[in-house]
Amino acid sequence: MLPPTVDLLDAIPHRRVDVEAVDHALLFAFAGSGAGGLFVDALDAAPAPTSTWSPEGYAEDLFLAPLLRSCFRLPAIGGHKTPLALTHLLRVVASPPEDPDSVVFRRAILAELVASEPLRAALTSTYDALNRFRQRIEGNAVADRIDPSRRQLDVLGCFRDLIETMAEGFATATSGLSRLRDYAERVRGLEAYRALVDLLSYDDRMATVSFRVRIGADGRVRDLELIAVEEDGKNPFVSSPMRRWQAKLELLFRGYRFGDGEVMARLLDAVYEGIRPELPALVQLFGDLELYLGALGFRDRALEAGLEVCLPELAGDGPRRLIRLFNPLLLASGIEPVPCDVDSDRHDTSVLITGPNSGGKTRLLQSLGLSQLLAQGGLFVPAAEARLVASSGLLVSLIQHTSVDQTEGRLGVELMRIRSLFERLPIGAMVILDELCSGTNPSEGEEIFELVLRMLDRLEPQAFITTHFLRFAARLERDAPVESLRFLQVVLGPNQVPTYQFAPGVATTSLAAQAAARLGVTGDQLLALIDERRQAFALAGE
Repeated sequence: MLPPTVDLLDAIPHRRVDVEAVDHALLFAFAGSGAGGLFVDALDAAPAPTSTWSPEGYAEDLFLAPLLRSCFRLPAIGGHKTPLALTHLLRVVASPPEDPDSVVFRRAILAELVASEPLRAALTSTYDALNRFRQRIEGNAVADRIDPSRRQLDVLGCFRDLIETMAEGFATATSGLSRLRDYAERVRGLEAYRALVDLLSYDDRMATVSFRVRIGADGRVRDLELIAVEEDGKNPFVSSPMRRWQAKLELLFRGYRFGDGEVMARLLDAVYEGIRPELPALVQLFGDLELYLGALGFRDRALEAGLEVCLPELAGDGPRRLIRLFNPLLLASGIEPVPCDVDSDRHDTSVLITGPNSGGKTRLLQSLGLSQLLAQGGLFVPAAEARLVASSGLLVSLIQHTSVDQTEGRLGVELMRIRSLFERLPIGAMVILDELCSGTNPSEGEEIFELVLRMLDRLEPQAFITTHFLRFAARLERDAPVESLRFLQVVLGPNQVPTYQFAPGVATTSLAAQAAARLGVTGDQLLALIDERRQAFALAGE
């Protein structure tokens, strides 16, 4: 029977890595055959936690991989930046757990880490120790092949350091972090672990030898006197000099021909076999630790920029509220985000967002999608305060893809996007659509748009949709053909400059003229450009 696993992601512990494959890989690695990438390969092959969400519907449009790579920072190990096991981390973050207890379980771990600096330090030290164990057992340097026993002793030493770090560092933990303490205490109670500690102690300190050294005026040694030799008599691997010689003579008399190195190799194998069932859990733990350390790194990154993150209230129904919401993708790109507030009297609404280009509409959509995803994963969301309602899924359509073999025009592509939306959309899911029907003429687009809104209403979604059909949006606000419709507009400041804030209502202008002037596309600007080209052409012909 396998020992309990160390799972920091699920309320009910699960084994996600292939224990048999990992066990064999670790055994071969300990024997010295080399196993570069063992941990990452095993994590990459592990399935995601059970989830009702499908990452294909949002991971690419929300730029999830670049976000994790940039903002989920791990602590430096030995002064060097530690790379993420990105494939595994992306799979975990993109798959919010189906079990709500697991969401609560993760939130409790993060809350305790934020509240207790010693526990956070212990988590970092545990990751450091585990990383050293990983690097040592995966490595296969020339020196290791020359002295394999030395390498195996180092591997076991790293394992001992890891166990002691977990047992002592999480003694006060009350959240799921207590599983690290429980695992370490269970290993500490094994006879094989006690033998491991004795063997390492014997290797490190067979005896203490005291000398007296006399130095002459020229700085050279004149005399060296042995004062005392103190052996560790309590260690079962230490025997008296007489007993060691007696044992060697007895074995020689009986015809045995083996050296101390072979005996040490057998001892190392026996110790490893005793702790072997406990080792595969460390591979899964490595990935779990990266999730929590990465989330804390995201929080640190936000605080450095003067922003706040929080563990939101995640309710079953009611209003939605996000205070000082910011877009972490901007943070990842080195752009200073401008926080905004988003309030709604109920969650199951279709919110139309209007305003000028470059006013922050698409960035707001990304922020909302990422907040929902992170919240339901039990992680920090990019807001100072948040109340969200659990969603059955998430569908995001921000990026319009085209291909050389595309047979449909812009209207056909948009209709296919809408069809795909309803084919995949479960009841109560969050829907995020950028520029719905923007590729169609206004009369046809408005008709399709209103059809989509009416059909969405039947699915009780949490929908956010941007549009440039300002007159159409104003009519919808006035006539209210769908009761669940709500409206947000970009707030403009002095000189009609977007403030990246949002307020109830429908925008009255798209600021097309200002955008054209900013980008050099007014009549005067284009005429000047044409005159410049004509002059250049005339000069080239002379």
